[in-house]
Amino acid sequence: MPLTYQEFKKEVSQLCGTDLSLYKSQQMDRRIHSLMSLWGIADYDQYLKELKTNAHRYQEFVKKLTINVSEFFRNPDRFMELWEKIVPELLKASRKIKIWSAGCSNGAEPYSIAIILQELQASTQAEIIATDIDQVVLEKAKKGVYLRHEVKSLPPELLKKYFRQEEELFFLGDSIKKKVIFKRHNLLCDPFPQELDLISCRNVVIYFTEEAKNKLYMKFNQSLRMGGYFLAGGTEPLLYYKQVGFENVSPSFYKKFGAPDPHWDPSQRSFT
Repeated sequence: MPLTYQEFKKEVSQLCGTDLSLYKSQQMDRRIHSLMSLWGIADYDQYLKELKTNAHRYQEFVKKLTINVSEFFRNPDRFMELWEKIVPELLKASRKIKIWSAGCSNGAEPYSIAIILQELQASTQAEIIATDIDQVVLEKAKKGVYLRHEVKSLPPELLKKYFRQEEELFFLGDSIKKKVIFKRHNLLCDPFPQELDLISCRNVVIYFTEEAKNKLYMKFNQSLRMGGYFLAGGTEPLLYYKQVGFENVSPSFYKKFGAPDPHWDPSQRSFT
């Protein structure tokens, strides 16, 4: 019997270590079938065989699951708030802070935070962990080489201070690169870092189902110290932030004030 689509997704979930049922089905189905059409694959048995035997196509498939788009100081207002308010507050409360950029893509976001810490003369007071499911994009992030559109939102003085330009390429200096620790991490199944002061996870959970999102927000809360901050994407507001243990302090910023409500059921989006 040939594989059905649902059986194919189950097999691929085991292969990738990522439960595809937690992604929004319409978006996921479109991406999966676009590659099927591009590669001229006739059925799901052949598709699965390709993913198991062709490393290049497997990497292309994984990349298709996640849209790796990022830039320095994306949504500049959020980074100015980090610079002027959030990070100074965290530094005042603790001699050493721990920061996690989840779904870091090409590294622009954690490096932006590292630049802010450098400008605040506090780079030695922070540890920055940056993770992504895509090993290829992590290797790119470690190199710290960017195109013009990826640095366009940086204040000009910071661009000049921290980058070396060669034609259309911008090379980030080692003083910033060495401040970020990159690791592969699957948000849907790997353990989360703990005792964090700041988590940034932007434009990642938008691809997940509402139930998967709410469970992730609960885990993010549990990973933060009391009073720690969670930075969400502009298109990813936490609709039930109070139930998850957050207060909304400004656009996209949520502060931990307690633990998730034990009576909150993320699958039903209601109280049990």
